[in-house]
Amino acid sequence: MTEVGRDYLERASSILAAAEAAEAAVAQRTQEPKGRLRITAGSEFGTMRVDGWIAMFLRKWPKITVETEYTNRLVDIIHEGVDVAIRIGPLQDSELSARRLGELTYGLYASPEYLRKAAPLRKVDDLKRHDLIMHSPRGRPGWTLVNGEQTEKVWHAPRCALDNTIAARNLALSGLGIVQLPRYMAEPHVAEGAFTRVLPGWARIPVPVHAVFASTRYMDPKVRGFVDLCRDGFRSDVESLS
Repeated sequence: MTEVGRDYLERASSILAAAEAAEAAVAQRTQEPKGRLRITAGSEFGTMRVDGWIAMFLRKWPKITVETEYTNRLVDIIHEGVDVAIRIGPLQDSELSARRLGELTYGLYASPEYLRKAAPLRKVDDLKRHDLIMHSPRGRPGWTLVNGEQTEKVWHAPRCALDNTIAARNLALSGLGIVQLPRYMAEPHVAEGAFTRVLPGWARIPVPVHAVFASTRYMDPKVRGFVDLCRDGFRSDVESLS
């Protein structure tokens, strides 16, 4: 084969490979999702958010079955055969693929009952005179609160330190103190009058949320479909808080 012939063959092979890849990608997008989808998420976020996304996905695709594991351990999705993991917080470096769904924003909340009996609360330093309910899964409980370019640390001992955000919310709803919560968890209670947001603008920095899946060239239709639905569901949740 001449040099010109070899160059022609290489270029033609590249074109054919690209065409085959494009056809495969289109097939993956148009194929109906079906089969078993294995999902993992944190126990709290799974119960309060991922459940709803799964319900929408099952209603949309009747040939799908779902198996979930809600746990706060870091699941090895490759070796444990999990299709999609919903993860909150910065991602570790890995060979896995990920799609950012959005971010969790936070606020400080207390019940009107607690605020009626408590000391005035106008600035972050006033928190020293209040009962605090802190989510503290590991180590010393504390808050780092940000408002624009300002940062304040709150390190005095809370009245309650818990390893579960739902439990912290429940104690705050009972009138036992001030709690920091994701807005999606607290704002429905604000709307019904059970919570009041305090020190508006002050909260921890937002936390990213990702869908993580195996690093494959072409996504299985059930994985692609669920990840797309999670992204749209997260966007709808954010719009509802605006």
